[in-house]
Amino acid sequence: MPITQWWVYILRCADGSLYTGICTNVERRVEEHNSSTKGAKYTRARRPVKLVYQEQSESRSAASKREAEIKKLPRAKKLALLS
Repeated sequence: MPITQWWVYILRCADGSLYTGICTNVERRVEEHNSSTKGAKYTRARRPVKLVYQEQSESRSAASKREAEIKKLPRAKKLALLS
């Protein structure tokens, strides 16, 4: 059975806001956020979105925990993470 790689990613929305999520295929997921109904409701209203950060995680659990950590950060710390 192939090992699935999980990613945590941050998108910058057209309104300048940041969206954090997890997935197994970052390129496909960004495309979904930009052009399909599979994108998050939050990003559908703020298109286009641009990938500004991604980091690999060892499992879905680890990716979910990291996503939660990032979402709790103040905006300034999220921006620092991007640079």
